[in-house]
Amino acid sequence: MSGPSLVDQLKSKFGAVISGANLENVDPWIEVSPEGIVPVCTFLRDEPSLAFDYCNSVTAVDYFEPDEEKAAKASSQPHLEVVYHLFSMQHKHSLVLKVMLPRWQGAGLTELPEVPSVAGVWRTADWHERECYDLLGIRFTGHPNLRRILCPEDWEGHPLRKDYEMPLEYHGIRGR
Repeated sequence: MSGPSLVDQLKSKFGAVISGANLENVDPWIEVSPEGIVPVCTFLRDEPSLAFDYCNSVTAVDYFEPDEEKAAKASSQPHLEVVYHLFSMQHKHSLVLKVMLPRWQGAGLTELPEVPSVAGVWRTADWHERECYDLLGIRFTGHPNLRRILCPEDWEGHPLRKDYEMPLEYHGIRGR
């Protein structure tokens, strides 16, 4: 599978929802805007020449630097990236997609960022998206059962956020 021709193919079919690519990376990736993720993934699965029939993982990365001095030197604004690793069993090729999200929505910095769920495209995405929701605070709209998967339902916050502060106690039980 040739990287540039796939990017060109996706750009011609989906236009501006293909918002970037880095094909020189160790793990080449294509950036998709949040509103384009479901149609792009459906196409990647259904197009016979691509046949990405397996979603290896959906994970996320928090690009936030809590240290003010280091943050001043950062090359980008704080954001979250949702990363999709796809594979075609038939063609034996892989692809990485990324969706960039703000760390928070709204003016109060309290609303979780949102991206449409791809659990309807690949069933394996169901649990991966729940894990991203639980640990990083990304809401997957349209998910069939978006709830915590590792932390208790009443847990506050999202432990893999770089600005997360571990509570001193939980239900009267002190940690640390």
